[in-house]
Amino acid sequence: MTASSYILTFSCPNRPGIVAAVARTLFDVGGNIQEAHQYDDVETNLFFARIRFNFVANDNLTACRVALSELAEGLTMQWKLRATSDKARVLILVSRFDHCLADLLYRWRIGELAIDISGIVSNHPGETYVHHDLSGIAFDHLPVTPQTKEQQEARIWQIVEDRQIDLVVLARYMQILSDDLSTRLAGRCINIHHSFLPGFKGAKPYHQAHGRGVKLIGATAHYVTADLDEGPIIEQDVERISHQDRPDDLVRKGRDIERRVLSRAVFWHIDGRVLLNGRKTVVFRD
Repeated sequence: MTASSYILTFSCPNRPGIVAAVARTLFDVGGNIQEAHQYDDVETNLFFARIRFNFVANDNLTACRVALSELAEGLTMQWKLRATSDKARVLILVSRFDHCLADLLYRWRIGELAIDISGIVSNHPGETYVHHDLSGIAFDHLPVTPQTKEQQEARIWQIVEDRQIDLVVLARYMQILSDDLSTRLAGRCINIHHSFLPGFKGAKPYHQAHGRGVKLIGATAHYVTADLDEGPIIEQDVERISHQDRPDDLVRKGRDIERRVLSRAVFWHIDGRVLLNGRKTVVFRD
C-alpha cells in the first residue's frame, strides 16, 4: 500500500446506497478504506460522512477525483478531498489577551497541530508578545479605529489571499469583523468567546458572572458569520464555579476553558472532522 492517506468528506441528500456507492468508487480506483464515520440527519434528510483511505498500490489520485466528481453529480454531493500530509495554512488574529495564541503556538511547535502558521495579525504592536517565540512567523501590526476599519480589513483580506490562507483563527481577537469580511471567510474562520448561563456581554464578563453568582462558566468555538456570535458551533466546554471563587479565579479558569475549546475546534477543522449542516455542525470526533 502507498504511504499517503487521504480524507474524503461529503454531504448529500440521503438515499439508500450512498455508502455502497462511495465504497465501490474508491475500490474501483484502488482505494483502501482505513476509517469511516457517517451520520444521517433525519431532520434535514442530509447524509454526512468522513472517510480516510489510501491506495493499495499506485497513488491513483487523479482517477479518484474524476470518479468522485462523476459520483457526486449523480448524488448531488458536496465533497472535499485532501491528503493528510497537506498542512492547512493558518492565519491567527489576536489582541492583547494572548493565552489562546500561546496555546496554539505550543501545540503547533510540538506537532500536535499539523498546520502551517502563515502569519499573526494583531491590532496591538509586537512588543505585546515579547515573551512568545514568534521566530519564523510573519507578524503584521494592523491597528484599527472606527475610521480605519475598512482599510484595516482590506489589508487582512489581502494577507488571506496573498498567503493562500485556508483557515483564520480569532484567538481572542477583540474586534468585530464586518459583515463583508465575515461573509468572505464563511466556513474558514473560527472564533472563541466566553459563554455563560446566562450570557454576559460588554466589559469584564467574568466579573459580571461573579456578581450574579453563576455556577457554571464556559467557552464556545464557532464559525464566524455576519450574525455576531451566532455562527455554527463547533465545540463548547464548561466548568463548575462555587461561592468561594473570586473574579480572578473565574478569569483564570475561563482562560483554561477557552484554550482547550479553541484548540479542539482548530484540530477537528483541519482534520476534516467538522461538516457544516445549515446553522449547525456535524463533528466526527475521534
